[in-house]
Amino acid sequence: MILFRYLTREVLLTMSAVAGILLLVIMGSRFIRYFSDAAEGDIPVTMLGSLMMFHLPGFMELILPLSFFLGILLAYGQLYMNSEITVMVACGMSPTRLLKVTLLPASVVAVLVGICSLWLTPYGALQTETALEEQRSRLDVSVLAPGRFQEFGGGRTAYIGSFSSDGTEMQDVLVHEQNQQGDEGTHDYVTRAASGFQETRLETGSRFLVLDDGERYGVTPGEQSAERLTFERYTLRLGLSRDRQELDSLEYATTAALWNNPSPRAQAQWQWRAGLPLMVFVLALMAQPLSRVNPRQGRFGKLLPAVFLYVAYLSLLLAVVDAIGSGTWSIMLGVWPVHGLFLGLGLLMLWRSQRKGMR
Repeated sequence: MILFRYLTREVLLTMSAVAGILLLVIMGSRFIRYFSDAAEGDIPVTMLGSLMMFHLPGFMELILPLSFFLGILLAYGQLYMNSEITVMVACGMSPTRLLKVTLLPASVVAVLVGICSLWLTPYGALQTETALEEQRSRLDVSVLAPGRFQEFGGGRTAYIGSFSSDGTEMQDVLVHEQNQQGDEGTHDYVTRAASGFQETRLETGSRFLVLDDGERYGVTPGEQSAERLTFERYTLRLGLSRDRQELDSLEYATTAALWNNPSPRAQAQWQWRAGLPLMVFVLALMAQPLSRVNPRQGRFGKLLPAVFLYVAYLSLLLAVVDAIGSGTWSIMLGVWPVHGLFLGLGLLMLWRSQRKGMR
């Protein structure tokens, strides 16, 4: 039990460090992308936190197998460099026992990956796409930032000087409407107002931008004349509040729905989700012989080949999933030959490592 706790702690601590670094890099890249969209007015800043949380399970289902794979390589590599595994083997720690110790934390990681791939990832993807779809369909001035010209749907461009302290009222509002139908044809309208606010009529679900103390100009491109209207209050209809839309993509379907769907694309998606936990055990099996390094070689000596092996494993899985979805690969065979191939490779590596002698 002392050796089990020691080895498990070393592997899990190294895995946590690797996973933290990978997660920081990937989430940082996605956050920059969403922050750029928020700066352009496509999404409100308040959505950034929820979008990142919904993406987290999708990141973790791919990061956890890789980080566990690298965690075994780095942790056991350090133990080989310090001759600790040599001492363990000399004291009766067989390679089979070491493999059993490795597979126990692998089971915990596989359960976490399974929870993400089978449940949390499709749920998070559905929530993310629903939120973005609702935001794209809404003609909402809440995404506008003061001091900038920004589009907010329907061929409209707006400029707002500032917001009130509670964010409900706008000051120095300018709205440009392109190619709008007027009484005498198509016009471009420019509306300027001292202040304004947005309201929703509950009885109809319509959304309005209410402007106070301003002027509205109607201009026809190519003509020198223009219409001018002054008003104390002008109400500009933005559109209807839309209910949440149901998305039918298989990426957002539950795992139970994919199991009951006989189509090739659904079965390919189901096998991809179900195969990720199995991938953890296969990687753990390959990691143990790869972690055996010469003290003069350093524990990073086999890190690059191991990363290439993981990339090949993942790329082949994705290629087979695409082939199943397109109908060029048998559903009955599925992705399981890929897992079997790398499982056999791991067993072969383990056998050769034991044949050479882990001592």
